[in-house]
Amino acid sequence: MAQNAEMAKYKALFVTNFIRYIGWPDDVKVGDFIIGVVNEPAVADNLKAQTADKKFGFQSIVIKEFKSVDDISPCQMLYFSDKQSFSKNAPIIMAKLNNSKSLKITETEGATKEGSMINFVVSDGKLKFEISTANADKHGLKLSNSLTSLSNAIIK
Repeated sequence: MAQNAEMAKYKALFVTNFIRYIGWPDDVKVGDFIIGVVNEPAVADNLKAQTADKKFGFQSIVIKEFKSVDDISPCQMLYFSDKQSFSKNAPIIMAKLNNSKSLKITETEGATKEGSMINFVVSDGKLKFEISTANADKHGLKLSNSLTSLSNAIIK
């Protein structure tokens, strides 16, 4: 249980740090900066604690929790837990996000094949992530070299 809580804390920390390593299109830089979290209350709670009263540029950071795929609404970042199948739900997720310029973050093996841009993996007990630059490029997001150099694997 303690290990899961620690892992959720680190995942949330990574997610908050990813924000500044993405080249966001101008139309995403208006209104609140929304991070959606699907079915992962521990990560959502950590994100809320880490982003309380913080801004990204002039945007307030808002964490929205979605209990299921049906609840998803547009957001700049979407964190999709492994409690549901990203691959099975990918078409619904893309439709819900209107194929927008949302950064999709997952924790399911093979999720980058279905449109995820950053996918968490645990290897040798350590939290790592893989990146799909092609998926990010397709949605107008530019991943910085600093971010890609930190990733465990880059999938083009």
